[in-house]
Amino acid sequence: MIPVPGITLTGQATIHGAALFAPLSLSLDAGQWTCLLGGSGVGKSTLLRLICGLPTGAEFTGDIRASDGGDVSSRVAYMAQDDLLMPWATVSQNILLGAALRGDPRDHGRLAQILDRVGLTDHAAKKPSALSGGQRQRVALARTLMEDKPVILLDEPFSALDAQTRAAMQDLSAEVLRGKTVLIVTHDPIEAARLGDNIQIMSAEGLMDVTPPTGPIPRPVTSLDVLKTQADLLTRLRKVPT
Repeated sequence: MIPVPGITLTGQATIHGAALFAPLSLSLDAGQWTCLLGGSGVGKSTLLRLICGLPTGAEFTGDIRASDGGDVSSRVAYMAQDDLLMPWATVSQNILLGAALRGDPRDHGRLAQILDRVGLTDHAAKKPSALSGGQRQRVALARTLMEDKPVILLDEPFSALDAQTRAAMQDLSAEVLRGKTVLIVTHDPIEAARLGDNIQIMSAEGLMDVTPPTGPIPRPVTSLDVLKTQADLLTRLRKVPT
């Protein structure tokens, strides 16, 4: 089994000399979900790309490290806000894209298991144009799972979905990513309240820790503790500087 590390990012970022985000320290506890909220433009997506080792257009001064001292970027799978599916490829080919680009063998046994897990077995030969928005998001999630990385970064992965589909995708993600270290960027307080083992609000001044609801994830929408945390998050988000 691949060890699941915690991740710590400490530092600050600038763009053309102007601060993108202030000095901060973001800790992702091993095997837990961390939900990151905040206004647009405060650098949330930049944090994800920094952890992935992807270009950001910003100058970062600081340190990113795993709790076990190992390499970080090689153990990360990243799911962007847009599904980024290849229109010419089938569902199966899109899920296997990482292996194809690296020239690695295709694990069709694992592919079949993941297709079944996300409910896409009957759609494996379809092109993205034949799928609904929710199905496309499940393909993107399946592609992330196919990488079988211990650290998962999700950038507003369900933001374009209707409320019913979004709740279903939250439940599915909590199930299939159990035991992994997950960081999800979201603008949705109820999503953070349902999924967060740890909840952080990011602003121009840094990070604010918010006490999550009790109980294992995914927490029920009807839980009073979840509803209280949702209201608390919304109140805090309306007050934080951007």
